[in-house]
Amino acid sequence: MNAPERIDMFLDARAYGVVGASANRDKYGNKVLRCYLQNGYRAIPVNPKEKEIEGIPCVATVMDLPDDVESISVITPPQVTDQVVEMAVRKGIRHVWMQPGAVSEAAVATCLENGINVIADGSCILVVLGYKEH
Repeated sequence: MNAPERIDMFLDARAYGVVGASANRDKYGNKVLRCYLQNGYRAIPVNPKEKEIEGIPCVATVMDLPDDVESISVITPPQVTDQVVEMAVRKGIRHVWMQPGAVSEAAVATCLENGINVIADGSCILVVLGYKEH
């Protein structure tokens, strides 16, 4: 499957988890969340230290995401990405998009071994969906 097909499958979900969401509007974890919202997608921020981000209640971990979340964007350091993907496997997440800077080769391998559609080729959701700074 080529990259555009993997991206189309990822974007076909009903809801999205944003792992590494940040309350700081200058950080990519915040921009990715706002990008989903700007494009009319339902997105749930995942951050164990925040109660809400951009007015949306946070969940602490991937395991706490609602069951209709099939796709997650990962904006975490690579060593954290490994743990995120382990939880994604247990949770039954079907699509994982590792944003540039979050990619872990071990996490990519774990996705592939578990039949998870993984995007970790440098593609950025902010570019694909056309993020606009407000």
